[in-house]
Amino acid sequence: MELYKRLLSYAIPYWKWILGSMICSALVALCTAVSALIVKNVVDDIFANKDQFMLLIIPIVVIVLLGLKGLFAYGQATLIAYAGEKVILKLRNQLFHHIQFLSLRYFSKTSTGILISRITNDVTLLHVVVSHMLADLIRDGFTILGLLGVIFYRHWLLALISLSVLPLGFLFITQFGQKVRKITRATQMKMADITHVLQEKISGIHIVKAFCAEERESARFARIIEDYFHMAMKSARIHATSSSVSELLGGLGVAGVMWYGGYEVIHGITSPGTFFSFMTALLMLYEPIKKISRTNNKIQQAMAAAERVFEVLDTQPDILEAADAIELPPVKGDIVYEDVSFQYEDLPVLKNIHFQARAGEITAFVGVSGVGKTTLLNLLPRFYDPTSGTIRIDGVDISRVTLKSLRQQIGLVTQDVILFDDTVQNNIAYGVPEASLEEVIQAAKAACAHEFIMKLPEGYQTVIGERGLRLSGGERQRIAIARAILKNPPIMILDEATSSLDGESERVVQEALGNLMRDRTTLIIAHRLSTIQHAHKILVLDHGRIVEEGTHEELLKLNGIYTRLYEMQASAVRYPPSVRVDSGHPVLNNQPRATDNEQPTATDKS
Repeated sequence: MELYKRLLSYAIPYWKWILGSMICSALVALCTAVSALIVKNVVDDIFANKDQFMLLIIPIVVIVLLGLKGLFAYGQATLIAYAGEKVILKLRNQLFHHIQFLSLRYFSKTSTGILISRITNDVTLLHVVVSHMLADLIRDGFTILGLLGVIFYRHWLLALISLSVLPLGFLFITQFGQKVRKITRATQMKMADITHVLQEKISGIHIVKAFCAEERESARFARIIEDYFHMAMKSARIHATSSSVSELLGGLGVAGVMWYGGYEVIHGITSPGTFFSFMTALLMLYEPIKKISRTNNKIQQAMAAAERVFEVLDTQPDILEAADAIELPPVKGDIVYEDVSFQYEDLPVLKNIHFQARAGEITAFVGVSGVGKTTLLNLLPRFYDPTSGTIRIDGVDISRVTLKSLRQQIGLVTQDVILFDDTVQNNIAYGVPEASLEEVIQAAKAACAHEFIMKLPEGYQTVIGERGLRLSGGERQRIAIARAILKNPPIMILDEATSSLDGESERVVQEALGNLMRDRTTLIIAHRLSTIQHAHKILVLDHGRIVEEGTHEELLKLNGIYTRLYEMQASAVRYPPSVRVDSGHPVLNNQPRATDNEQPTATDKS
């Protein structure tokens, strides 16, 4: 009942349209009931008594009734459709809006395909019920009431005989409804799996092809579809059984009425007109009852979908603003981490981190993969909150300020550039949508992107495709830098912004980054140590702790982890792997070389 009440709360704002639909439904039911009533006049007055006047009047009445019924049915359908579409519009918008504000931790545990399935498949099931099934339910409900009035008016005893099977019918309807909800829940979960596989494999199609995995992925998808097929067939069998049971019970009621009613007509207790009027109303009554049975199955499907939709809506973000959160004023960018620790689930990631990044300076973070560098910087814009400790900007605890005022003052450029299937201009202006074209161009020039943008087919109005795949890696990176420059934040985070680029692209991007970092507090994560030698401070992380700190020259003198990392990269540059020919096949010699995303181990170096 709580679920029904919650759905009803979405419909309450549109009560005027729902009320109008109900009035029209009542008038449709009235026309249907009158149609059943006049059957007595047709049989007794026209056929039995041969009344010429009734022969003239009744056809006119029938035409008027059908015309009015059609008019009222149109009003009922359009009014309830408006209310239903508004409810679904509100629910879908609310669901998408809520998802936007969920924490990154939620997205790390929930696949994109499942979330897409919630917004599309689950809400679509609710849409069918709210916009269409609800209209049928209201109309059929009033029709049943009207026809019940007719059959009791014509013959109350026959009415009781015909309705004696209803309790048994409602029992079956309830049982079938529970089964339908259960199987629908499982079916929708399988549909979410299908959506997930589609999203994952289509977005990664180049990897599928590179590893010749087309057949394997097709077979995997076929297995999932086969499972969905079996669930769909189980649901179909339940629906078919429900319909057959309804037909059987209805037949039992009609058979009882025909026997007893026929007996009374033969013995002159009831007139043929009364009996046929009763039978017409009864037969008309069974159809909406059967439709309500089918509608109930659809409603149970919708309830299973509603449970899944509200499950997402009830998920609270991990990152919440304080009740008395304040606006963070424009900052200079002095950042302090005070004894900060962080763990993901039960896995410690950062331990007792303490450092200061001074306003306007460049602070770099280095270390082998997996030591927590990215996690450390993700704490600053509060993508995650530390397990313990405090982070301050200009002396203000970031947990005490609003998320919007905090994140508006932080720019982010990462190795994995996210661009949208939109124009170059809109991608650059994503953080400042009100920016003019001139401002966008100035940002692009500062990012060394204007020249290649002007060579695109439509310049700044060129649509760059999903994730910007129509651009090269260096071009995508410069668009991301232009986006950050236009935002003009006092604090900038660069997370391995050049590690995936070739030498020429890196040179251009480094020039753009130089423009981006000017007069800003900049936090850099870099695998290529040559790119951070001029940083004001370099912090070396190992096993979640800061183990070394200083400038490039100071760290080399320590002869510690930083020195080993630097020497390995220098060695890889001086002695790249050579190629020898062995039995007609080229073979790489096993000489160490640091890649963009992986540091050589001590064993490799030796």
